Amino acid sequence: MKFADFIVREAIRADLKAEEKEEAIREMVQALVDAGAASKEGFEGIVKAILKREELGSTGIWRNIAVPHTKHPGVDHLVGTVAISRAGVDFNSLDGDKVHLFFLLVSPPDKPGDHLRALESIARQLRDETFTRFLRQAKTVEEIQQLLDEADNGHFSS
Repeated sequence: MKFADFIVREAIRADLKAEEKEEAIREMVQALVDAGAASKEGFEGIVKAILKREELGSTGIWRNIAVPHTKHPGVDHLVGTVAISRAGVDFNSLDGDKVHLFFLLVSPPDKPGDHLRALESIARQLRDETFTRFLRQAKTVEEIQQLLDEADNGHFSS
């Protein structure tokens, strides 16, 4: 699965304003709503579902990266966004570091296979330090989109 299969380009944020975990999740889910990829009515439910998933264990994994995700009927197909925080967000990460790079994923409850394939795809690309370094350095939505396209086209070692 490629980023182009689920990342909503209109929801990408190159400069996340949030300073706290819940704020960051709200800002990214709002970006999906604003882009028409998630229902306005589903906004609170999606945020709550992601926060509930976070209670099971932080999706702040390593190297300043987090992959918050959930399944929710507020979307009719797999959707995701990418966001960069310049200041970093305390996400209760496993390594204790602030998160600067976010991949948020929401899928309908009846498509668990798509959800897992998207998470696998994200994880595979995020193992590539060159990709993550370039992504963190991206200053514009266009630069982020270009890096996602390059990853989809196999330009990184993953």
